[in-house]
Amino acid sequence: MSRTRLAFVVLALAAAGLAGTCANTDVNPYYDPAKPHHTPVGFRNNYPHPAKGNFWKWRYEQWRDGLPKPPASGYTVPVVAPDAAYLRANGSEPTVTWLGHATLLVQVGGMNILTDPHFGDRASPFSFAGPKRVVPPPIRIEDLPRIDVVLVSHNHYDHLDEESVVRLNAQPGGPPRFYVPLGLKPWLAGVGITRVEELDWWESRRLDGVEVHLVPAQHWSARTPWDDNRTLWGGFVLLHPKLRFYYSGDTGYSKDFEDIGRRFGGFDLAAIPVGAYEPRWFMGPQHVNPEEAVRIHRDVKARYSVGVHWGTFELTDESIDEPPAKLAAARASAGLAPERFFLMAHGETRRIADLLAP
Repeated sequence: MSRTRLAFVVLALAAAGLAGTCANTDVNPYYDPAKPHHTPVGFRNNYPHPAKGNFWKWRYEQWRDGLPKPPASGYTVPVVAPDAAYLRANGSEPTVTWLGHATLLVQVGGMNILTDPHFGDRASPFSFAGPKRVVPPPIRIEDLPRIDVVLVSHNHYDHLDEESVVRLNAQPGGPPRFYVPLGLKPWLAGVGITRVEELDWWESRRLDGVEVHLVPAQHWSARTPWDDNRTLWGGFVLLHPKLRFYYSGDTGYSKDFEDIGRRFGGFDLAAIPVGAYEPRWFMGPQHVNPEEAVRIHRDVKARYSVGVHWGTFELTDESIDEPPAKLAAARASAGLAPERFFLMAHGETRRIADLLAP
């Protein structure tokens, strides 16, 4: 392989947030030696876990075994047309709408909040290479209600899409407020986004009656082959009298979820990833599988959970239709009723009052 081709491949792999990256030797400007997840050159997870496996071994196995597996014959990813007029008019009723992958529109307290907005065709820095959407976004950015808050969990390309955040920043009526983990503010400023607040784990802000908390996750960060773990990652908690909501971001399984459950005492609704988990020897430290997602549901003391991070991009070895079946099996094994941990169609809205009704 030529050096040019190798450089292209490494960048494309980093785009999906799956490849290992080069050692980081720069000073961490946020370094606080009193915080165990801070290091002089970046950040690390709270709890011991296996190191990331050999990326090239995984890619070889994919090529050798013809992975990812194709879906069952006749399977189509569930998509519904969102009720955009209702979402734009809604100013009081708490709702959650799945817009694909890790993008959720949460409406609460008269505010419109987006998690990890991704409306692009690829999870990649390239328009011609990298993981491509299986289904188009169910709604255009211009058809969304005006967004008040954007939550970015980390900087991998399937969670931080430059075109999407730039377009949201230019929305009519003024830009949303962006809440991000430590280290992402300079990157956002570089693309013209300045209404940004950085948070460390367990820090919070309050905006118009909604508390926004950044909480730990077991993951990592990289935007290029040279910035491994330079910026922080995490999940978010939203607290409002009408909704206690938790979004995990990308994560492997760890004791962080017991910590979150103890600190907050439970949630009405949690959004937990259920896809991009095979093979376990490689994905285990960074992405939970459906069985672990059910454990997280219980650890954080969620009344209900919705599975995200599936059905939009083919990132790993499992077929696009496997997560729903695996989640159903995991629920049954745990004695959890189907409605307690559910999946949504792209574009589907759930009214929180209906969800929490006795």
